[in-house]
Amino acid sequence: MGQKEKKVILEDGQEYCGLSFGADEERVLEIVFNTSMVGYQEILSDPSYTDQAVVMTYPLIGNYGMAADEYETDRPSIGALVVREYNDEPSGSHSTETLEDVMVRYGIPGISEVDTRKLNRSIRDRGSRLALLTDASTPLEKGLELLRRYEPPRDAVDRVSCRSPWEAGDLDARFRVAAIDCGMKKNIVRALTARGCRVTVFPWNTSPDDIRASRPDGLLISNGPGDPEDVPETVRTVREMIGVCPVFGICLGHQILSLACGARTYKLKFGHRGGNHPVRDLATGRIEMTSQNHSYAVNADSLSGTPLTVTHVNLLDGTVEGVACVRERAFSVQYHPESAPGPRDSFHLFDRFIRMMEGG
Repeated sequence: MGQKEKKVILEDGQEYCGLSFGADEERVLEIVFNTSMVGYQEILSDPSYTDQAVVMTYPLIGNYGMAADEYETDRPSIGALVVREYNDEPSGSHSTETLEDVMVRYGIPGISEVDTRKLNRSIRDRGSRLALLTDASTPLEKGLELLRRYEPPRDAVDRVSCRSPWEAGDLDARFRVAAIDCGMKKNIVRALTARGCRVTVFPWNTSPDDIRASRPDGLLISNGPGDPEDVPETVRTVREMIGVCPVFGICLGHQILSLACGARTYKLKFGHRGGNHPVRDLATGRIEMTSQNHSYAVNADSLSGTPLTVTHVNLLDGTVEGVACVRERAFSVQYHPESAPGPRDSFHLFDRFIRMMEGG
């Protein structure tokens, strides 16, 4: 493992020093934190982290290595990892290579030996903001100038979505699901195929005519990176598909469904990222521990006048975690029922989608 001295410069002038691991690259990114205690492989390979430097609150990362069958995408696109301690001698029984090996292969930089407790408190108190991962020798003023000149990209979904349709599941499956790939995690497809679905995955900008031509029994809108307003093509497609078949949105897909129905979204101060967020189902009163990863949320007041009603609420800050339109057989959740990584309390939502396709 390389021991080159690196540092993180935040746009407000804070500096955090450490040692490099992974790819040796300088990069400007949005800095965020994740509170999961396990699952760094799934986090590393979650396309929703495109253009973000993820600070892990758990202090030891890399200790169980990387397993060949636990990736959430074939080409990880996370911006960077920031950790307290990196372990390059994994002991996991399923490990086939180290975390650093993977990061080098995909050009993902990392920095260890950082005071992540202090950095995470700063993100919590002052919000997510731009950060420069650079050599320790970079002058502060030069780093701040790079941050001032940086224009955040708005094409993240286009970069991580598939280029052409592909299929998964048995040919004689009970249901055909059209899935719009905005940066979809593999476990979503696994959850659907395990329940008797043949899944056709479409690029993010596929027209509603092309989706209808596949004669789906249901439509799934996936998770993905960035601002939902950056994908108006997907919003228009979903708007035209509502009422054609049951619709299920996850994370970014939840925001897209809400925009398609006339609601609005806004950016959170520091987002929700972790495997320990309590959410209340307003219909049953049941509280589920959920896996989350998002910067944006649906504006609750903007749902007035739309066909959507709030179904789930985050108990930490009261934000909208789920909406539904019973008449049009459409629903969505802000969190991740596929739970990779995270608790499996919400797996039942896939069963709900199946029942909707059955006509229940």
